[in-house]
Amino acid sequence: MPDLFDRLILLKKSPIFSMVTTDDLRVVAQAMEKQEYFAGERIFEIGDQGDHLYIIVSGKVGISLEAKSSGNGYIATLSSGDCFGEMNLLDDLPRSATAEVIEDTSLLSLEKTRLRGLIQSYPDMSVGMLRSLSLRLRDVNQKLMKEKSHA
Repeated sequence: MPDLFDRLILLKKSPIFSMVTTDDLRVVAQAMEKQEYFAGERIFEIGDQGDHLYIIVSGKVGISLEAKSSGNGYIATLSSGDCFGEMNLLDDLPRSATAEVIEDTSLLSLEKTRLRGLIQSYPDMSVGMLRSLSLRLRDVNQKLMKEKSHA
């Protein structure tokens, strides 16, 4: 499992924490817990009430919009440095997708109440997170506009 320095690098590369200062990331890195999953396991299913966000240390995770994915119906295949499960931490709605382990995977996870406590203690962290999410949304919008103009 990664040490503090490796955790900081993973967080800085992740879409949700890329704009958070290194000082604030240090606190997040220390709050994260390691988890291991084997190929074929489900991390969560669509419709579940979630309470963790995940960052992949190693391995691969498939994201599907179906409760019973067939393995080739993934809308995304995630690997080291990728983040998932973050939407539920912010909107409190059920999971919008299923996350299934494609190959043995090591994750760092952060529980919702811990993240909210950190944000209350380090309010600038939320500004960095919001900037990161805004940039991510802007990127999706640009991709949709390109697809629309090529259709």
